[in-house]
Amino acid sequence: MKLIFIGPQGSGKGTQAEIISEELGIPHISTGDLFREAEGEVKGQVDLYMQSGKLVPDELTLKILKQRISQPDCKKGFILDGFPRNINQVNLLKTITEIDKVIEITLSDFEALKRLEGRVSCEKCKEGYNLFTEPKPKNPLHCDLCGGRLVRRDDDNEQAIKKRLEIYHKETEPILNEYKDILIKINGEQNIEKITQDILKALR
Repeated sequence: MKLIFIGPQGSGKGTQAEIISEELGIPHISTGDLFREAEGEVKGQVDLYMQSGKLVPDELTLKILKQRISQPDCKKGFILDGFPRNINQVNLLKTITEIDKVIEITLSDFEALKRLEGRVSCEKCKEGYNLFTEPKPKNPLHCDLCGGRLVRRDDDNEQAIKKRLEIYHKETEPILNEYKDILIKINGEQNIEKITQDILKALR
């Protein structure tokens, strides 16, 4: 089964993609991982863009994605997370593969803002927590695992989050119309287990 997971920042789509990937025995492919795992000449090209703070062009992303989904572990399917993000990427994706289902995890901007502003991670071991939603740390200042200091990402401030949500509504939401015949909407304002159950039920 070839799936795409879509949702605004804070919807937990990455977490759900990992869980469903294990449940179905298919790889979870995120664009971030693709760029980090790129090799050879392609890696050099990706690094040039990333080091200068530019977005990796759609055509180069597609080239890397095409290599990845041609690998043996993708024979039964895969989950795409973070691609496609706009109409151009949807059209490019159609040239290399067909998609079976698109999972949209819905979340209000209010809830997304609350969740993202609550995100913290450990300086030492990088374990992630949320001050407002699960998993919460026992102590809001220190990591449960190693006692390290909990810190917030620089871009998890209200202004930056609102900008990211604006881009999501403007560029990514329109692609849902392209997939309306295979779209599954899931309420993202539930706990992690319930969202997983709803996704699996819809797929089965």
